Amino acid sequence: MSLAIRLPAEWEQQDGVLLAWPHATTDWAPLLSDIRQVYADLISAIVRFEAVLLAAPVPEEARSWLRQAGIPLERVTIAAADTNDTWTRDSGPITVLVNNRPVLLDFGFNGWGLKFAANHDNLLTRTLKHQGVLTPKVNTIGLILEGGSIESDGNGTILTTSQCLLSPNRNPQLDRNELEGALRSLLGARQVHWLEHGHLAGDDTDAHIDTLARLCPDDTIVYAACDNPADEHYQPLKQMEAELQALRSPEGRPYRLLALPWPTACFDDEGHRLPATYANFLVINGAVLVPTYGKPTDNGALAMIGLAFPGREVIGINCLPLIEQHGSLHCITMQLPTGVLS
Repeated sequence: MSLAIRLPAEWEQQDGVLLAWPHATTDWAPLLSDIRQVYADLISAIVRFEAVLLAAPVPEEARSWLRQAGIPLERVTIAAADTNDTWTRDSGPITVLVNNRPVLLDFGFNGWGLKFAANHDNLLTRTLKHQGVLTPKVNTIGLILEGGSIESDGNGTILTTSQCLLSPNRNPQLDRNELEGALRSLLGARQVHWLEHGHLAGDDTDAHIDTLARLCPDDTIVYAACDNPADEHYQPLKQMEAELQALRSPEGRPYRLLALPWPTACFDDEGHRLPATYANFLVINGAVLVPTYGKPTDNGALAMIGLAFPGREVIGINCLPLIEQHGSLHCITMQLPTGVLS
């Protein structure tokens, strides 16, 4: 009997969202109180709609901090887990439906192509399963793949970037055709769209798709677009836009494209550009959580994402502290579809 495998779209029904608590031995140490406030804002928003699973090396520390921040803890499960960092989009499980039952795929995580230590994060899914907080079977896969590097429409279309998936420090033994074959066999992909252009300065992920372009309901793609010809991103994102215009849905139709506003540049204290992007939003039950950066373009981004997700509440979350470590809201979260949480 052949297996029917499907990678759900992010906007399908969820049990909750996985997060990892920022602690003093992560790179967040210099701005721990600021980043924990971001987590408090984010968790407060999520628990209005669904549950939160929070991985923390010292659960009581996280529980105490959240309680003091006024977070209702009835919908928060805190599980003991050592972590190198907090980017659960890439270290957490990717849930597929196999004959309509959830299965957790535990891909290898090597710190975005051996850039950072990942010995604890690579074990996160197995650790959480051992803690008894994840219900489905876990399949450990001998392939490096990060959740932020793939987008799914839930119907067999995957959107990704060649810069990331073909990085020589991820799966050097596989060429494009072999990687696409893996996406087909493991995720049930029937159509894979590869983008060759687009990047964000300050991004450590080698152009994760969730910083650039996002699949949305009804054959819609929301994407980062730069309108400043003097900006270093202008030409690459124009080339990416042309690629998106050339894509076709499985039915052969062009996608409805919604261009996000371009935030003015953000820099760290040493003058390095930070990867501020509105494309790094999270879809949850009944809402979309959108990173904001204290820019005049924030409201336009919220409105544009609202067009892609009619009927959902659109909530801005201040993510200026998050981009100090070169990621944003979607990067620190992993949705857990229905049937995943115990």
